[in-house]
Amino acid sequence: MKLSFYGAARMVTGSCFGLAVNGVKLLIDCGLRQGRDDNEISNEYFEFNPAEVDAVIVTHAHIDHSGRIPLLKKRGFNGKIYATELTSKLLSIMLRDSAYIHEMEAQWKNQKGKRSGQDVVEPLYTIADAEAAMAHIHPLHYGTIIRIADGVKLRFTDAGHLLGSSSVELLLTENNETRKIVFSGDIGNLNQPIIKDPQYISDADYVVMESTYGDRDHEPPADLAAELAKVLNSTFAKGGNVIIPAFAVGRTQELLYHLREIKEKELVTTYPHFEVYVDSPLANEATRIYSGNLSGYLDADAERIIREGGEMINFADLRLSQTADESKALNTDKKPKVIISASGMCEAGRIRHHLKHNLWRSECAVVFVGFQAIGTLGRTIADGAKKVKLFGEEIIVRAQIVNLQGMSAHADKSGLIKWITQFTPSPKHVFVVHGEDEVSELFAAELKSLGIKSRVPDDDEVFDLVLDRVDTYGTPIPERKKKAYRGSQVYEKLLAAGTELLTVIEKNKGLANKELSRFTDQIKSLIDKWS
Repeated sequence: MKLSFYGAARMVTGSCFGLAVNGVKLLIDCGLRQGRDDNEISNEYFEFNPAEVDAVIVTHAHIDHSGRIPLLKKRGFNGKIYATELTSKLLSIMLRDSAYIHEMEAQWKNQKGKRSGQDVVEPLYTIADAEAAMAHIHPLHYGTIIRIADGVKLRFTDAGHLLGSSSVELLLTENNETRKIVFSGDIGNLNQPIIKDPQYISDADYVVMESTYGDRDHEPPADLAAELAKVLNSTFAKGGNVIIPAFAVGRTQELLYHLREIKEKELVTTYPHFEVYVDSPLANEATRIYSGNLSGYLDADAERIIREGGEMINFADLRLSQTADESKALNTDKKPKVIISASGMCEAGRIRHHLKHNLWRSECAVVFVGFQAIGTLGRTIADGAKKVKLFGEEIIVRAQIVNLQGMSAHADKSGLIKWITQFTPSPKHVFVVHGEDEVSELFAAELKSLGIKSRVPDDDEVFDLVLDRVDTYGTPIPERKKKAYRGSQVYEKLLAAGTELLTVIEKNKGLANKELSRFTDQIKSLIDKWS
């Protein structure tokens, strides 16, 4: 009964954890590494054979938790994928969108590379891979307990982070030994609009727990509609645009909820009939899901709005931009406006074009409404960069940069401690993950001060849940880049060539000694050259 750490160990992104029990291999999440995390370990590399994975359990639809599932399928995975019903719906659009981005980026690199004679770049995965993966989805309700393998029972509990998000409870039995392990997923902030607060779990032997904001508390809750309205008023008075990088699923819909309130209360007086553009096909599809039947998923305020016949995230002057031409037109239209576009950390997508056209304009504002990982363009801008590079062009930053962290969908330090202290008694061991290295260490120390045994695992670490000890120690951060190289596509081709060489050697077993000697000398020459 072994627990392995394949991602989000001393990292914020790329959540992926393995469980081996009764000969069954499970993954909890299989997410993309983003920003600096992608440089530490290549997304192309799996520390396991995807074809041997029997099932994947997805905590929620965000790409840093789900974005490598199509690659898993491409590399041979043929098992089941378990998620809540709404996570399943959101995955169907998010993974296709992610695949489209990978295809477009590969196409752009190949067009550019032709001029310099570079090798052809293949996308990490394609839309076809994403659609093939979605055929393996098995949606479940919150609270339903099902047996997914011999000695493995699963239950999803609402994590309050995103529509359909969950913590994963697993009851494992092997050789008459039983252990309960809980994977927190991303734990939600309290009193978010639309979705319910996180539900608490009271018992577990082991907990794998996120620590994104484990070193700090959010500022006291502000009237977010009023705060956003201040930015809109001042920016529109100068004739500028308000650019909001936002994750297409969850954060965009939360913003629309607040903008609807701003419109209803007439909080913007400098330009009251301002238009709001959601410039993301993915966000538009997600918004339609958020506008559907969400019975059992909404908080009391959202349910009241719908019960009274109101619109939760719809209002006058809301525009959904679909095509590339519609997106381009936003940057030639002189009217002040709000543009909400993905990605939330500015790493890809249409938001980069809007930043290129608006960052240099002192009358504009860029509003960040979520966590910006180290190494991302969003973090660079939020940290006060004077210049950034976009599409090979240096752009000066003159726009007002605003950080509305009160909109965080993640629990802060107090919220995380509240979540973990609901376990009675405390778990035998808490593994602190999904946080920047220093943050995870600080949060683990905080748990220890509360008498909760905890550790920050390294990537590739394996823990024995029966013996309650580390089975194999992982890879420290300085060694990760070496490991990332092992997993590159070029290196995989080299390994394949080595295997082919062994086959050729075996086929030439009966060759004359003179020819065998010549063959041996050629191989030794290669070894001497590259060793």
